[in-house]
Amino acid sequence: MRKLKLQVQLTVDGFIEGEKGEMDWMTMNWSDDLKSYVDGLLQPVDTILLGRHLAAGFIPHWEAVANDKENPEREAGIKFTEIHKIVFSKTLTKSLWENTAIENGDFVEAIKALKQQPGSEMIVYGGGKFVSSLIREKLIDELHLFINPAIIGKGMSIFKEAEPSQKLSLLASRQFACGIVVLVYQTG
Repeated sequence: MRKLKLQVQLTVDGFIEGEKGEMDWMTMNWSDDLKSYVDGLLQPVDTILLGRHLAAGFIPHWEAVANDKENPEREAGIKFTEIHKIVFSKTLTKSLWENTAIENGDFVEAIKALKQQPGSEMIVYGGGKFVSSLIREKLIDELHLFINPAIIGKGMSIFKEAEPSQKLSLLASRQFACGIVVLVYQTG
């Protein structure tokens, strides 16, 4: 069975964005050790799952990075552009991007079917409502929570729809030179 991993950035108090969508709390200058960790996390992945709202920014951003020969992140841009992506949407009917399929059906059944197909690991980056739904439905196998050194007090939580008691097993934790800490949990 294929594994579905979540990679998400959070504040210390557990928010993925502020009340008005603010993301200015994120550490943008990642240290080399964090970049290396993220590269390793993506190596066994052959499919990226995205909600429509995140896809609208994520996919064009990485396509632009891949096409910019001067961009130091070009290699990552090429990887993100070439890897197969599935965008879950109730409104899009056809893909606007290369290497991207649109899924309009029941996301629970679609992801359960994807997990049964041959292939490598899958990863989800968001958006917030989509990830919250995946957590609620217990579809994520590993949580890679990138805790940024910031507290914002209020905002969007991806855990508010989760069942009151979900047990997690800590697989790893690591501090990076830029101040971000990653906590890796296995679900179930």
